[in-house]
Amino acid sequence: MKYRTLGCTGMDVSVIALGTWQLGGEWGRDYSVADTAAILGQARDVGINLLDTAECYGPDHLSESLIGRALGADRARWYLATKFGHDYRGHNQREQSWSIAAILAQLDASLLALRTDYIDLYQFHSGADGDFHREDLWQALQAQVKAGKIRHLGVSISSQGENLSQVEAAPGYGLGAVQLVYNRLDTAPEARVLPACARLGLGVLARVPLASGYLSGKYRPGAVFPAPGTCAPRRMRAKPGCAWNRPRPSNGRKCRPEWTWRNGPWPGACGTPR
Repeated sequence: MKYRTLGCTGMDVSVIALGTWQLGGEWGRDYSVADTAAILGQARDVGINLLDTAECYGPDHLSESLIGRALGADRARWYLATKFGHDYRGHNQREQSWSIAAILAQLDASLLALRTDYIDLYQFHSGADGDFHREDLWQALQAQVKAGKIRHLGVSISSQGENLSQVEAAPGYGLGAVQLVYNRLDTAPEARVLPACARLGLGVLARVPLASGYLSGKYRPGAVFPAPGTCAPRRMRAKPGCAWNRPRPSNGRKCRPEWTWRNGPWPGACGTPR
């Protein structure tokens, strides 16, 4: 396994990480603590040391809870990244929640679920500019950094836009990393966002690097997708004259769990694939 320092955070993370949205039960199956422990064990054995989850991956912080119960005494060898700003309201249904009181409550709930005293990377989760550009929000979270509950802050920008304004403002709010959608089919961040991250010293976590599985090798040119009612047709939309169907999550959000990946000429950038 290779390791790189994630921007200015000082965290030496594996270039492949483990994303854990699937543990919330929204991707076709449920997971037990034993299942989660087996997944984490395999990740550990190949040298992965970064886990990415979120407050709304399943009801009642389910993904975080499974991770916390599965890690046990092994917590110290992992970097834990999670997010804030959304409440789970049902299968693929979320309610945004950006009040300071709600976010601090989410933080405490995440710490409890993960069974840890601190979170290594706490990320603003796909919110609008109006919710992001708030001095009171970041002052409140910096207070939690000083209190030891958070090691580093970051932003996971929406997959529906580049949100360059959030990237440019991140260092001023004390953020050290940016998570974004980036893969061989979606290279838009190369134009402005990745150069900005390099210039500002921000680490990059690239999500959906395998285009929700489309670039994994499972789908070949000429593939015939099953009838409606399965997952594939809902996310694949054929383009005339193209040999591939570009993945489009129906809710505009990320489709699959993340890995961590970095490729290309952006110093100080790391990433998270899916």
